Amino acid sequence: MKVLVLNSGSSSLKYQLIDSETEEAIAKGIAERIGVPGGGGNVKLEMADGRGAQVGVVMNDHDEAMNQVFALLTDPNNGAVSGVGEISAVGHRVVHGGEKFVSSILVNNGIVDEIDKMSALAPLHNPPNLQGIRSCMKLMPGVPQVAVFDTAFHATMPEYAYTYALPLGMRNEHGIRRYGFHGTSHKYVARQAQKILAERGLDQARTRIITAHLGNGCSMAAVVGGKVVDTSMGMTPAEGLVMGTRSGDLDPAILLFLARELGHSHDEVDDLINKKSGLLGVSGQSSDMRDIEAASEAGDGRAELALQIFCYRIRKYIGAYTAAMGGVDAVVFTGGIGENCWFVRARVMAGLEALGMELDPAKNKGCRVLADLSTDASPARVLLIPTNEERMIARETVQVVSGNERNT
Repeated sequence: MKVLVLNSGSSSLKYQLIDSETEEAIAKGIAERIGVPGGGGNVKLEMADGRGAQVGVVMNDHDEAMNQVFALLTDPNNGAVSGVGEISAVGHRVVHGGEKFVSSILVNNGIVDEIDKMSALAPLHNPPNLQGIRSCMKLMPGVPQVAVFDTAFHATMPEYAYTYALPLGMRNEHGIRRYGFHGTSHKYVARQAQKILAERGLDQARTRIITAHLGNGCSMAAVVGGKVVDTSMGMTPAEGLVMGTRSGDLDPAILLFLARELGHSHDEVDDLINKKSGLLGVSGQSSDMRDIEAASEAGDGRAELALQIFCYRIRKYIGAYTAAMGGVDAVVFTGGIGENCWFVRARVMAGLEALGMELDPAKNKGCRVLADLSTDASPARVLLIPTNEERMIARETVQVVSGNERNT
């Protein structure tokens, strides 16, 4: 069974064609600069066997982008698929499912309309996600389309964890509550961690795992027995950890100060906390952790401060989630920073030995692959688990399609 996994952004479309039996990518690529004035569009294909292709083409919308992607996938010189009919299902990443969609679902026109209603909660993400879905429904009318939601894995949070201490009617009437994001990544690495802990004799139904997805966007989750009990992102992805350009946790009165005293408009405040803060705002030079590390090592004080704040916030959340779960069996690092920046892992874990987490410096330094980075004596494990959101989306897609076939 071949599953096409799509992640549709406002001006890009990332894709992978995955063999559901092996869960390995047959082909992958990206269509870039969709609908961007001036053209300059580009579509890339990379095959598992090393072959590849690339075309420069103007793409006015996602329909044209999907046509270009399929032109490459079905090109006889590439051989990924002979035609659309060889694709068994399409799994779409959808950022926000709100309270309605707490699991992956087979898409039809009614479901598309319901997802569209969630766009107010994720105005930058859900609309382009829907464009990808609509394009595939037109291009492949007989192929099952499945929506896999970033928020769904967090739907198991207890009411006291997802409710803000605002008048309760604001949650009930307007959906103002914690939802959480990066759920597909958290779910994938949490499941991997459960298997690793099971090999050490722990009951998977009782495991207490903290997952840290660290990239340009960062979030953490507390997972007990495979179910999320808390997560750092909130109603939007702006809450929680310090990120590449997002501020993370703030005193909410700061936003009022910016508006009342400094005259910032709503759009300016939004732009400030989401695009001009975080590592970029503190360092004054970059949102990329590689640049921050290099500048810090060169003696740049602002870069060093950005690094300290970034790691300190993660360490605080580890402590909080350890308390919330009544202990911890594993901490998992994943995402671009979590997987590749060993110096961040070292700074985050420094001083957490009192909570039963001991990082082995020799195992940690330079490691970028699946590994247990703990000392042999550490009561809790410190794990590096590379995430694979596309594999998780393909897995969910197969489960939904198979379940629907059994029920027909």
